[in-house]
Amino acid sequence: MPSRIYHISVDAADPAALGRFWAAALDYRVLVEDEEETVVGADPDTYPGLCFLPVPEEKAGKNRLHIDLVPDDRDAEVARLIGLGARRIDVGQGPDATWVVLADPEGNEFCVLRPKKSLTD
Repeated sequence: MPSRIYHISVDAADPAALGRFWAAALDYRVLVEDEEETVVGADPDTYPGLCFLPVPEEKAGKNRLHIDLVPDDRDAEVARLIGLGARRIDVGQGPDATWVVLADPEGNEFCVLRPKKSLTD
């Protein structure tokens, strides 16, 4: 049997705060919050979760891996995420992009896509 993704790990200056941002953004729960890690997920038995780990160094450069979100209403979701602490950023996506690039409170890039009817849209 092949491996499955258990967690996606994210380095963070403040794992608890960043974990709470992503829990609110994804309507997840904080499952673990201590000095070693903050884990968020839909519930304890649903994978993958996001695991935020403390690191002393700041983020440097553009992420090589990022999260794409697909809401029912892209513009309303962008506004909601900005209200939670995200900000718009430009990574060269151009004016005709059908997605919006945001950064979480620690600068990690993620995209909010237009609504999809299926995975092939």
